[in-house]
Amino acid sequence: MSDLRDAAMNSKAWPFEEARRVLKRYEKAPPEKGYVLFETGYGPSGLPHIGTFGEVLRTTMIRRAFEVISDIPTRLICFSDDLDGMRKVPGNVPNREMLLEHLHKPLTSVPDPFGTHESFGHHNNAMLRRFLDTFGFEYEFYSATDFYRSGQFDEVLLRAAERYDDIMKIMLKSLREERQQTYSIFLPIHPETGRVLYVPMKEVNAKDGTITFDDETGREWKLPVTGGHVKLQWKPDFGARWAALGVDFEMYGKDHSTNTPIYDGICRALGAPAPEHFTYELFLDEGGQKISKSSGNGVSIDQWLTYAATESLSYFMFQKPKTAKRMHFDVIPKAVDEYHQQLRAYADQTLDQQLANPVWHIHGGAVPESRMVVPFSMLLNLASVSAARDKETLWGFIRRYAPDATAQTHPDLDAAAGYAVKYYEDFVAPAKTYRAPTDLEREALMDLRNHLAAYDGPAEDEALQSIVYSVGRDRFDPLRDWFKALYEVLLGASQGPRFGGFIALYGVAETVTLIDKGLAGELS
Repeated sequence: MSDLRDAAMNSKAWPFEEARRVLKRYEKAPPEKGYVLFETGYGPSGLPHIGTFGEVLRTTMIRRAFEVISDIPTRLICFSDDLDGMRKVPGNVPNREMLLEHLHKPLTSVPDPFGTHESFGHHNNAMLRRFLDTFGFEYEFYSATDFYRSGQFDEVLLRAAERYDDIMKIMLKSLREERQQTYSIFLPIHPETGRVLYVPMKEVNAKDGTITFDDETGREWKLPVTGGHVKLQWKPDFGARWAALGVDFEMYGKDHSTNTPIYDGICRALGAPAPEHFTYELFLDEGGQKISKSSGNGVSIDQWLTYAATESLSYFMFQKPKTAKRMHFDVIPKAVDEYHQQLRAYADQTLDQQLANPVWHIHGGAVPESRMVVPFSMLLNLASVSAARDKETLWGFIRRYAPDATAQTHPDLDAAAGYAVKYYEDFVAPAKTYRAPTDLEREALMDLRNHLAAYDGPAEDEALQSIVYSVGRDRFDPLRDWFKALYEVLLGASQGPRFGGFIALYGVAETVTLIDKGLAGELS
Protein backbone atom coordinates (compact mmCIF):
# COMPACT_ATOMS: atom_id res chain seq x y z
CA MET A 1 0.00 0.00 0.00
CA SER A 2 2.91 2.31 0.77
CA ASP A 3 4.31 1.94 -2.77
CA LEU A 4 0.85 2.56 -4.25
CA ARG A 5 0.30 5.66 -2.12
CA ASP A 6 3.75 7.02 -2.93
CA ALA A 7 3.16 6.52 -6.65
CA ALA A 8 -0.32 8.07 -6.41
CA MET A 9 1.05 11.15 -4.65
CA ASN A 10 3.24 11.80 -7.69
CA SER A 11 0.97 10.57 -10.50
CA LYS A 12 0.17 13.06 -13.24
CA ALA A 13 -3.18 11.38 -14.00
CA TRP A 14 -5.83 14.07 -13.58
CA PRO A 15 -7.92 12.20 -10.93
CA PHE A 16 -4.85 12.01 -8.67
CA GLU A 17 -4.02 15.66 -9.28
CA GLU A 18 -7.54 16.63 -8.23
CA ALA A 19 -7.49 14.26 -5.26
CA ARG A 20 -4.29 15.87 -3.97
CA ARG A 21 -5.99 19.30 -4.12
CA VAL A 22 -8.83 17.99 -1.97
CA LEU A 23 -6.40 16.38 0.49
CA LYS A 24 -4.55 19.68 0.88
CA ARG A 25 -7.69 21.15 2.50
CA TYR A 26 -7.06 18.89 5.47
CA GLU A 27 -3.28 18.81 5.71
CA LYS A 28 -3.41 20.53 9.13
CA ALA A 29 -6.46 18.83 10.65
CA PRO A 30 -9.05 16.25 9.54
CA PRO A 31 -12.60 17.45 8.69
CA GLU A 32 -14.81 18.07 11.72
CA LYS A 33 -17.67 16.25 10.02
CA GLY A 34 -15.50 13.12 9.89
CA TYR A 35 -15.43 12.62 6.13
CA VAL A 36 -14.68 14.30 2.82
CA LEU A 37 -17.81 15.07 0.80
CA PHE A 38 -17.91 14.90 -2.98
CA GLU A 39 -21.05 16.20 -4.67
CA THR A 40 -22.57 16.22 -8.13
CA GLY A 41 -25.64 18.24 -9.08
CA TYR A 42 -28.42 17.42 -11.50
CA GLY A 43 -31.20 19.62 -12.85
CA PRO A 44 -34.08 17.24 -13.70
CA SER A 45 -35.74 19.62 -16.16
CA GLY A 46 -35.43 16.91 -18.81
CA LEU A 47 -34.31 13.33 -19.25
CA PRO A 48 -30.77 12.76 -17.90
CA HIS A 49 -28.13 13.04 -20.61
CA ILE A 50 -24.68 11.63 -20.94
CA GLY A 51 -23.02 14.72 -19.48
CA THR A 52 -24.78 14.12 -16.15
CA PHE A 53 -23.41 10.59 -16.12
CA GLY A 54 -19.96 11.97 -16.91
CA GLU A 55 -20.02 14.20 -13.83
CA VAL A 56 -20.75 11.28 -11.53
CA LEU A 57 -18.21 9.01 -13.22
CA ARG A 58 -15.39 11.56 -13.14
CA THR A 59 -16.16 12.54 -9.56
CA THR A 60 -16.10 8.86 -8.62
CA MET A 61 -12.67 8.53 -10.24
CA ILE A 62 -11.38 11.43 -8.13
CA ARG A 63 -13.00 9.94 -5.04
CA ARG A 64 -11.25 6.59 -5.68
CA ALA A 65 -7.96 8.39 -6.22
CA PHE A 66 -8.47 10.26 -2.93
CA GLU A 67 -9.07 6.99 -1.09
CA VAL A 68 -5.66 5.77 -2.27
CA ILE A 69 -3.78 8.78 -0.91
CA SER A 70 -5.79 9.29 2.31
CA ASP A 71 -7.48 7.30 5.07
CA ILE A 72 -10.17 9.96 5.62
CA PRO A 73 -13.62 8.43 4.90
CA THR A 74 -15.52 9.78 1.88
CA ARG A 75 -19.12 10.24 0.74
CA LEU A 76 -20.58 11.04 -2.67
CA ILE A 77 -23.93 12.82 -2.92
CA CYS A 78 -25.87 13.17 -6.15
CA PHE A 79 -28.15 16.16 -5.59
CA SER A 80 -31.22 16.72 -7.76
CA ASP A 81 -32.58 20.28 -7.94
CA ASP A 82 -36.11 18.95 -8.39
CA LEU A 83 -37.83 21.80 -6.52
CA ASP A 84 -36.89 24.07 -9.43
CA GLY A 85 -39.81 25.44 -11.44
CA MET A 86 -40.39 24.00 -14.91
CA ARG A 87 -39.63 27.04 -17.05
CA LYS A 88 -40.26 25.39 -20.42
CA VAL A 89 -41.60 22.09 -21.72
CA PRO A 90 -38.86 19.74 -22.99
CA GLY A 91 -39.04 18.89 -26.67
CA ASN A 92 -38.41 15.15 -26.22
CA VAL A 93 -41.31 14.07 -23.97
CA PRO A 94 -44.91 12.97 -24.66
CA ASN A 95 -48.06 14.88 -23.61
CA ARG A 96 -46.39 18.26 -24.04
CA GLU A 97 -49.71 20.14 -24.12
CA MET A 98 -50.60 18.75 -20.70
CA LEU A 99 -47.28 19.97 -19.32
CA LEU A 100 -47.96 23.52 -20.54
CA GLU A 101 -50.65 23.80 -17.85
CA HIS A 102 -48.01 23.26 -15.16
CA LEU A 103 -45.32 25.73 -16.19
CA HIS A 104 -43.37 27.22 -13.26
CA LYS A 105 -44.50 24.57 -10.82
CA PRO A 106 -41.75 22.62 -9.04
CA LEU A 107 -40.72 19.61 -11.11
CA THR A 108 -41.92 17.31 -8.33
CA SER A 109 -45.37 18.93 -8.58
CA VAL A 110 -45.64 18.53 -12.37
CA PRO A 111 -47.53 15.38 -13.50
CA ASP A 112 -45.36 12.75 -15.16
CA PRO A 113 -45.99 12.91 -18.94
CA PHE A 114 -44.92 9.26 -19.18
CA GLY A 115 -47.53 8.22 -16.62
CA THR A 116 -45.17 6.00 -14.65
CA HIS A 117 -44.15 8.09 -11.64
CA GLU A 118 -45.55 10.43 -9.02
CA SER A 119 -44.29 13.48 -10.96
CA PHE A 120 -42.07 14.55 -13.83
CA GLY A 121 -39.28 15.24 -11.33
CA HIS A 122 -39.66 11.77 -9.78
CA HIS A 123 -39.57 10.23 -13.26
CA ASN A 124 -36.36 11.99 -14.23
CA ASN A 125 -34.77 11.22 -10.87
CA ALA A 126 -35.60 7.55 -11.36
CA MET A 127 -34.06 7.62 -14.83
CA LEU A 128 -30.89 9.14 -13.42
CA ARG A 129 -30.62 6.60 -10.63
CA ARG A 130 -31.18 3.71 -13.04
CA PHE A 131 -28.36 5.00 -15.23
CA LEU A 132 -26.03 5.41 -12.27
CA ASP A 133 -26.92 2.01 -10.83
CA THR A 134 -26.18 0.39 -14.21
CA PHE A 135 -22.58 1.47 -13.74
CA GLY A 136 -22.37 0.37 -10.11
CA PHE A 137 -21.70 3.82 -8.65
CA GLU A 138 -21.64 4.17 -4.87
CA TYR A 139 -23.59 7.34 -4.09
CA GLU A 140 -26.31 8.83 -1.91
CA PHE A 141 -29.23 10.45 -3.69
CA TYR A 142 -30.57 13.75 -2.36
CA SER A 143 -33.77 15.39 -3.58
CA ALA A 144 -34.02 19.18 -3.22
CA THR A 145 -37.75 18.77 -2.56
CA ASP A 146 -37.05 16.50 0.41
CA PHE A 147 -34.08 18.61 1.50
CA TYR A 148 -36.13 21.79 1.68
CA ARG A 149 -39.36 20.31 3.04
CA SER A 150 -37.79 18.06 5.68
CA GLY A 151 -36.03 20.96 7.39
CA GLN A 152 -32.49 19.86 6.54
CA PHE A 153 -31.98 23.19 4.77
CA ASP A 154 -33.69 25.33 7.41
CA GLU A 155 -30.57 26.43 9.29
CA VAL A 156 -28.89 27.72 6.15
CA LEU A 157 -32.11 29.35 4.90
CA LEU A 158 -32.48 31.25 8.17
CA ARG A 159 -28.83 32.29 7.92
CA ALA A 160 -29.51 33.46 4.34
CA ALA A 161 -32.31 35.65 5.70
CA GLU A 162 -29.94 37.06 8.34
CA ARG A 163 -27.25 37.77 5.74
CA TYR A 164 -29.64 38.69 2.97
CA ASP A 165 -28.00 42.02 2.19
CA ASP A 166 -24.52 40.49 1.94
CA ILE A 167 -25.72 37.76 -0.43
CA MET A 168 -27.72 40.24 -2.50
CA LYS A 169 -24.59 42.38 -2.95
CA ILE A 170 -22.79 39.35 -4.41
CA MET A 171 -25.67 38.63 -6.76
CA LEU A 172 -26.50 42.17 -7.87
CA LYS A 173 -22.99 42.76 -9.19
CA SER A 174 -23.60 40.00 -11.74
CA LEU A 175 -27.02 41.23 -12.95
CA ARG A 176 -28.15 43.78 -15.52
CA GLU A 177 -29.65 46.97 -14.12
CA GLU A 178 -33.26 46.13 -15.02
CA ARG A 179 -32.91 42.67 -13.44
CA GLN A 180 -31.49 44.18 -10.27
CA GLN A 181 -34.77 46.06 -9.63
CA THR A 182 -36.83 42.90 -9.12
CA TYR A 183 -34.25 40.29 -8.11
CA SER A 184 -34.35 38.36 -4.85
CA ILE A 185 -32.36 35.32 -3.79
CA PHE A 186 -35.64 33.87 -2.43
CA LEU A 187 -38.28 32.36 -4.70
CA PRO A 188 -41.59 31.85 -2.87
CA ILE A 189 -43.77 28.89 -3.83
CA HIS A 190 -47.31 30.24 -4.10
CA PRO A 191 -49.53 28.65 -1.42
CA GLU A 192 -52.53 28.43 -3.80
CA THR A 193 -51.19 27.95 -7.34
CA GLY A 194 -48.08 26.01 -6.33
CA ARG A 195 -45.98 27.97 -8.82
CA VAL A 196 -42.44 29.17 -8.18
CA LEU A 197 -42.65 32.99 -8.21
CA TYR A 198 -40.00 35.39 -9.47
CA VAL A 199 -41.09 38.47 -7.54
CA PRO A 200 -39.30 41.22 -5.57
CA MET A 201 -39.35 41.10 -1.77
CA LYS A 202 -41.23 43.75 0.20
CA GLU A 203 -39.53 42.57 3.38
CA VAL A 204 -37.09 39.92 4.52
CA ASN A 205 -37.50 39.52 8.28
CA ALA A 206 -34.46 37.75 9.69
CA LYS A 207 -35.85 37.82 13.23
CA ASP A 208 -38.90 35.66 12.50
CA GLY A 209 -37.46 34.04 9.35
CA THR A 210 -40.13 35.24 6.92
CA ILE A 211 -40.44 37.02 3.61
CA THR A 212 -43.23 39.34 2.48
CA PHE A 213 -44.11 39.83 -1.19
CA ASP A 214 -46.94 40.53 -3.62
CA ASP A 215 -47.96 37.83 -6.08
CA GLU A 216 -48.77 38.48 -9.77
CA THR A 217 -52.27 39.71 -8.85
CA GLY A 218 -50.96 42.24 -6.30
CA ARG A 219 -52.07 40.19 -3.30
CA GLU A 220 -49.65 40.34 -0.35
CA TRP A 221 -48.29 37.18 1.25
CA LYS A 222 -45.97 36.37 4.14
CA LEU A 223 -44.23 33.01 4.15
CA PRO A 224 -41.57 31.35 6.32
CA VAL A 225 -38.30 30.76 4.48
CA THR A 226 -38.16 27.29 6.07
CA GLY A 227 -40.06 24.06 5.47
CA GLY A 228 -40.15 24.16 1.69
CA HIS A 229 -42.32 27.28 1.37
CA VAL A 230 -39.47 29.12 -0.32
CA LYS A 231 -36.56 28.02 -2.46
CA LEU A 232 -33.38 29.81 -3.41
CA GLN A 233 -32.58 31.03 -6.91
CA TRP A 234 -30.27 28.56 -8.61
CA LYS A 235 -27.00 30.48 -8.18
CA PRO A 236 -27.56 31.17 -4.46
CA ASP A 237 -28.82 27.59 -4.11
CA PHE A 238 -25.51 26.29 -5.46
CA GLY A 239 -23.45 28.07 -2.80
CA ALA A 240 -26.00 27.51 -0.03
CA ARG A 241 -26.05 23.79 -0.71
CA TRP A 242 -22.28 23.67 -0.36
CA ALA A 243 -22.57 25.44 2.99
CA ALA A 244 -25.44 23.26 4.24
CA LEU A 245 -23.79 19.96 3.38
CA GLY A 246 -20.13 20.87 3.90
CA VAL A 247 -19.18 19.99 0.32
CA ASP A 248 -15.45 19.58 -0.32
CA PHE A 249 -15.48 18.98 -4.08
CA GLU A 250 -17.83 19.57 -6.99
CA MET A 251 -17.20 19.61 -10.72
CA TYR A 252 -19.33 21.28 -13.35
CA GLY A 253 -19.29 22.25 -17.01
CA LYS A 254 -17.52 25.19 -18.57
CA ASP A 255 -20.84 27.05 -18.86
CA HIS A 256 -20.82 27.40 -15.05
CA SER A 257 -17.22 28.58 -14.78
CA THR A 258 -18.00 32.33 -14.79
CA ASN A 259 -20.33 31.78 -11.83
CA THR A 260 -17.65 30.19 -9.64
CA PRO A 261 -16.87 33.43 -7.74
CA ILE A 262 -20.60 33.86 -7.06
CA TYR A 263 -21.04 30.29 -5.77
CA ASP A 264 -17.92 30.60 -3.62
CA GLY A 265 -18.86 34.03 -2.29
CA ILE A 266 -22.33 32.90 -1.22
CA CYS A 267 -20.94 29.78 0.44
CA ARG A 268 -18.48 31.89 2.42
CA ALA A 269 -21.15 34.50 3.25
CA LEU A 270 -23.11 31.65 4.83
CA GLY A 271 -20.17 30.76 7.03
CA ALA A 272 -18.59 27.79 5.23
CA PRO A 273 -15.40 27.35 3.19
CA ALA A 274 -15.93 26.99 -0.55
CA PRO A 275 -15.17 23.55 -2.00
CA GLU A 276 -12.56 22.61 -4.57
CA HIS A 277 -13.84 22.80 -8.15
CA PHE A 278 -13.08 21.13 -11.45
CA THR A 279 -14.42 22.66 -14.65
CA TYR A 280 -14.78 20.31 -17.61
CA GLU A 281 -15.38 21.14 -21.25
CA LEU A 282 -18.83 20.59 -22.73
CA PHE A 283 -20.23 17.66 -24.66
CA LEU A 284 -21.28 18.45 -28.22
CA ASP A 285 -23.62 16.72 -30.64
CA GLU A 286 -22.83 15.81 -34.25
CA GLY A 287 -23.27 19.42 -35.36
CA GLY A 288 -21.06 20.86 -32.62
CA GLN A 289 -23.98 22.10 -30.47
CA LYS A 290 -24.01 21.69 -26.68
CA ILE A 291 -25.91 18.61 -25.55
CA SER A 292 -29.13 19.62 -23.79
CA LYS A 293 -31.55 17.72 -21.55
CA SER A 294 -34.54 19.61 -22.90
CA SER A 295 -33.78 19.04 -26.59
CA GLY A 296 -32.41 15.50 -26.20
CA ASN A 297 -29.67 15.97 -28.82
CA GLY A 298 -26.47 13.95 -28.81
CA VAL A 299 -26.01 10.33 -27.75
CA SER A 300 -27.96 9.18 -24.68
CA ILE A 301 -26.60 6.69 -22.17
CA ASP A 302 -29.12 4.07 -23.30
CA GLN A 303 -28.13 4.60 -26.93
CA TRP A 304 -24.42 4.13 -26.20
CA LEU A 305 -25.15 0.95 -24.25
CA THR A 306 -27.10 -0.40 -27.22
CA TYR A 307 -23.84 -0.57 -29.20
CA ALA A 308 -21.08 -1.05 -26.63
CA ALA A 309 -20.31 -2.09 -23.06
CA THR A 310 -20.33 0.34 -20.14
CA GLU A 311 -16.53 0.35 -19.84
CA SER A 312 -16.12 1.90 -23.29
CA LEU A 313 -18.26 4.86 -22.23
CA SER A 314 -16.23 5.19 -19.04
CA TYR A 315 -13.05 5.17 -21.13
CA PHE A 316 -14.43 7.92 -23.38
CA MET A 317 -15.28 10.03 -20.34
CA PHE A 318 -11.82 9.63 -18.79
CA GLN A 319 -10.02 11.03 -21.81
CA LYS A 320 -9.07 14.74 -21.69
CA PRO A 321 -11.93 16.11 -19.56
CA LYS A 322 -10.81 19.69 -20.25
CA THR A 323 -11.26 19.22 -24.01
CA ALA A 324 -14.70 19.56 -25.65
CA LYS A 325 -16.02 16.18 -26.80
CA ARG A 326 -18.21 15.52 -29.81
CA MET A 327 -20.59 12.78 -28.76
CA HIS A 328 -21.89 11.03 -31.83
CA PHE A 329 -22.27 7.37 -32.70
CA ASP A 330 -19.09 7.23 -34.76
CA VAL A 331 -16.91 7.66 -31.64
CA ILE A 332 -18.12 4.34 -30.16
CA PRO A 333 -16.00 1.79 -32.13
CA LYS A 334 -12.78 3.72 -31.46
CA ALA A 335 -13.57 3.96 -27.75
CA VAL A 336 -14.19 0.19 -27.54
CA ASP A 337 -10.93 -0.74 -29.25
CA GLU A 338 -8.80 1.80 -27.36
CA TYR A 339 -10.24 0.60 -24.05
CA HIS A 340 -9.18 -2.97 -24.80
CA GLN A 341 -5.76 -1.82 -26.02
CA GLN A 342 -5.25 -0.21 -22.62
CA LEU A 343 -6.44 -3.37 -20.85
CA ARG A 344 -3.88 -5.46 -22.76
CA ALA A 345 -1.09 -3.01 -22.00
CA TYR A 346 -1.85 -2.80 -18.27
CA ALA A 347 -0.30 -6.10 -17.10
CA ASP A 348 3.16 -5.24 -18.42
CA GLN A 349 3.25 -1.64 -17.19
CA THR A 350 5.11 -0.20 -14.22
CA LEU A 351 3.06 0.99 -11.24
CA ASP A 352 3.44 4.61 -12.36
CA GLN A 353 2.24 3.70 -15.85
CA GLN A 354 -0.69 1.71 -14.47
CA LEU A 355 -1.87 4.70 -12.40
CA ALA A 356 -1.81 6.80 -15.57
CA ASN A 357 -3.74 4.15 -17.51
CA PRO A 358 -7.47 4.95 -17.85
CA VAL A 359 -8.43 1.36 -16.98
CA TRP A 360 -7.04 1.74 -13.44
CA HIS A 361 -9.51 4.57 -12.87
CA ILE A 362 -12.38 2.84 -14.67
CA HIS A 363 -12.03 -0.27 -12.49
CA GLY A 364 -10.73 1.31 -9.28
CA GLY A 365 -7.47 -0.64 -9.51
CA ALA A 366 -9.15 -4.07 -9.94
CA VAL A 367 -8.36 -4.27 -13.67
CA PRO A 368 -9.69 -7.33 -15.55
CA GLU A 369 -8.04 -9.13 -18.45
CA SER A 370 -9.18 -8.34 -21.98
CA ARG A 371 -10.49 -11.37 -23.87
CA MET A 372 -11.13 -9.41 -27.07
CA VAL A 373 -8.98 -11.43 -29.47
CA VAL A 374 -10.75 -9.66 -32.35
CA PRO A 375 -11.00 -5.83 -32.34
CA PHE A 376 -14.46 -4.27 -32.48
CA SER A 377 -13.60 -2.49 -35.74
CA MET A 378 -12.74 -5.87 -37.26
CA LEU A 379 -16.04 -7.35 -36.07
CA LEU A 380 -17.84 -4.48 -37.81
CA ASN A 381 -16.07 -5.24 -41.10
CA LEU A 382 -16.76 -8.93 -40.67
CA ALA A 383 -20.44 -8.16 -40.12
CA SER A 384 -20.35 -6.02 -43.25
CA VAL A 385 -18.87 -8.58 -45.67
CA SER A 386 -20.84 -11.48 -44.21
CA ALA A 387 -24.12 -9.53 -43.98
CA ALA A 388 -24.45 -10.95 -40.44
CA ARG A 389 -27.87 -10.72 -38.83
CA ASP A 390 -26.82 -12.27 -35.51
CA LYS A 391 -23.65 -12.75 -33.52
CA GLU A 392 -23.58 -16.51 -34.18
CA THR A 393 -22.69 -15.72 -37.80
CA LEU A 394 -19.63 -13.84 -36.55
CA TRP A 395 -18.74 -16.68 -34.19
CA GLY A 396 -18.50 -18.98 -37.18
CA PHE A 397 -15.50 -16.92 -38.34
CA ILE A 398 -14.14 -16.26 -34.84
CA ARG A 399 -13.94 -19.98 -33.98
CA ARG A 400 -11.81 -20.67 -37.04
CA TYR A 401 -9.53 -17.72 -36.26
CA ALA A 402 -9.32 -18.42 -32.49
CA PRO A 403 -10.32 -22.08 -31.91
CA ASP A 404 -10.04 -21.82 -28.12
CA ALA A 405 -12.45 -18.88 -27.86
CA THR A 406 -16.04 -19.48 -26.77
CA ALA A 407 -18.84 -17.24 -25.53
CA GLN A 408 -18.22 -18.63 -22.03
CA THR A 409 -14.43 -18.11 -21.97
CA HIS A 410 -14.54 -14.78 -23.83
CA PRO A 411 -17.70 -13.01 -22.61
CA ASP A 412 -16.48 -9.55 -23.63
CA LEU A 413 -15.88 -10.81 -27.19
CA ASP A 414 -19.30 -12.47 -27.24
CA ALA A 415 -21.00 -9.26 -26.11
CA ALA A 416 -18.98 -7.24 -28.64
CA ALA A 417 -20.09 -9.53 -31.47
CA GLY A 418 -23.71 -8.78 -30.61
CA TYR A 419 -23.01 -5.06 -30.37
CA ALA A 420 -21.18 -5.15 -33.72
CA VAL A 421 -24.15 -6.67 -35.53
CA LYS A 422 -26.49 -4.03 -34.10
CA TYR A 423 -24.07 -1.19 -34.88
CA TYR A 424 -23.56 -2.51 -38.42
CA GLU A 425 -27.31 -2.69 -39.07
CA ASP A 426 -27.98 0.82 -37.79
CA PHE A 427 -24.95 2.79 -38.97
CA VAL A 428 -22.65 0.89 -41.34
CA ALA A 429 -25.12 -0.79 -43.70
CA PRO A 430 -27.05 2.42 -44.56
CA ALA A 431 -23.79 4.25 -45.35
CA LYS A 432 -22.01 1.55 -47.39
CA THR A 433 -20.95 2.80 -50.83
CA TYR A 434 -18.91 0.52 -53.06
CA ARG A 435 -17.08 1.67 -56.17
CA ALA A 436 -15.47 0.00 -59.14
CA PRO A 437 -11.65 -0.22 -59.16
CA THR A 438 -9.45 1.90 -61.43
CA ASP A 439 -7.25 0.12 -63.95
CA LEU A 440 -4.26 0.24 -61.59
CA GLU A 441 -6.37 -0.97 -58.67
CA ARG A 442 -7.85 -3.76 -60.81
CA GLU A 443 -4.35 -4.95 -61.70
CA ALA A 444 -3.31 -4.92 -58.02
CA LEU A 445 -6.48 -6.67 -56.86
CA MET A 446 -5.98 -9.41 -59.44
CA ASP A 447 -2.39 -9.85 -58.28
CA LEU A 448 -3.53 -10.05 -54.63
CA ARG A 449 -6.25 -12.50 -55.58
CA ASN A 450 -3.75 -14.79 -57.31
CA HIS A 451 -1.30 -14.63 -54.40
CA LEU A 452 -4.05 -15.57 -51.97
CA ALA A 453 -5.39 -18.34 -54.19
CA ALA A 454 -1.91 -19.89 -54.25
CA TYR A 455 -1.25 -19.35 -50.55
CA ASP A 456 -0.92 -22.54 -48.49
CA GLY A 457 0.58 -21.15 -45.28
CA PRO A 458 -1.09 -20.58 -41.93
CA ALA A 459 -3.85 -17.96 -41.73
CA GLU A 460 -1.75 -15.58 -39.67
CA ASP A 461 -2.09 -11.80 -39.61
CA GLU A 462 1.56 -10.91 -40.28
CA ALA A 463 2.11 -13.36 -43.15
CA LEU A 464 -1.04 -12.23 -44.93
CA GLN A 465 -0.30 -8.56 -44.28
CA SER A 466 3.10 -9.04 -45.94
CA ILE A 467 1.39 -10.29 -49.09
CA VAL A 468 -1.01 -7.33 -49.13
CA TYR A 469 1.88 -4.94 -48.56
CA SER A 470 4.11 -6.41 -51.27
CA VAL A 471 1.33 -6.24 -53.87
CA GLY A 472 0.74 -2.55 -53.23
CA ARG A 473 4.28 -1.40 -52.50
CA ASP A 474 5.49 -1.21 -56.10
CA ARG A 475 2.25 0.22 -57.49
CA PHE A 476 1.04 2.88 -55.05
CA ASP A 477 2.73 5.99 -53.71
CA PRO A 478 1.65 6.76 -51.07
CA LEU A 479 0.86 3.18 -50.03
CA ARG A 480 -2.23 4.28 -48.12
CA ASP A 481 -3.95 4.73 -51.50
CA TRP A 482 -3.76 0.94 -51.91
CA PHE A 483 -5.43 0.26 -48.60
CA LYS A 484 -8.03 2.94 -49.28
CA ALA A 485 -8.83 1.16 -52.55
CA LEU A 486 -9.22 -2.17 -50.73
CA TYR A 487 -11.68 -0.64 -48.29
CA GLU A 488 -13.72 1.26 -50.89
CA VAL A 489 -13.90 -1.51 -53.48
CA LEU A 490 -14.30 -4.54 -51.17
CA LEU A 491 -15.84 -3.16 -47.97
CA GLY A 492 -17.80 -0.11 -49.15
CA ALA A 493 -16.05 2.16 -46.66
CA SER A 494 -13.33 4.81 -46.78
CA GLN A 495 -11.32 3.22 -43.96
CA GLY A 496 -11.04 -0.17 -42.40
CA PRO A 497 -8.99 -2.75 -40.52
CA ARG A 498 -5.43 -3.94 -40.95
CA PHE A 499 -6.15 -5.98 -44.03
CA GLY A 500 -3.94 -8.98 -43.24
CA GLY A 501 -5.81 -9.44 -39.98
CA PHE A 502 -9.11 -9.13 -41.81
CA ILE A 503 -8.11 -11.91 -44.27
CA ALA A 504 -7.01 -14.16 -41.38
CA LEU A 505 -10.40 -13.69 -39.68
CA TYR A 506 -12.64 -13.77 -42.73
CA GLY A 507 -10.73 -16.58 -44.43
CA VAL A 508 -8.28 -16.71 -47.33
CA ALA A 509 -10.67 -18.49 -49.70
CA GLU A 510 -13.51 -16.19 -48.68
CA THR A 511 -11.35 -13.14 -49.41
CA VAL A 512 -10.52 -14.53 -52.87
CA THR A 513 -14.25 -14.83 -53.53
CA LEU A 514 -14.80 -11.28 -52.22
CA ILE A 515 -12.13 -9.91 -54.58
CA ASP A 516 -13.71 -11.79 -57.50
CA LYS A 517 -17.03 -10.13 -56.72
CA GLY A 518 -15.37 -6.73 -56.51
CA LEU A 519 -13.64 -7.22 -59.86
CA ALA A 520 -16.85 -8.45 -61.46
CA GLY A 521 -18.78 -5.40 -60.26
CA GLU A 522 -21.10 -7.50 -58.09
CA LEU A 523 -20.41 -5.40 -55.00
CA SER A 524 -20.77 -1.95 -56.58
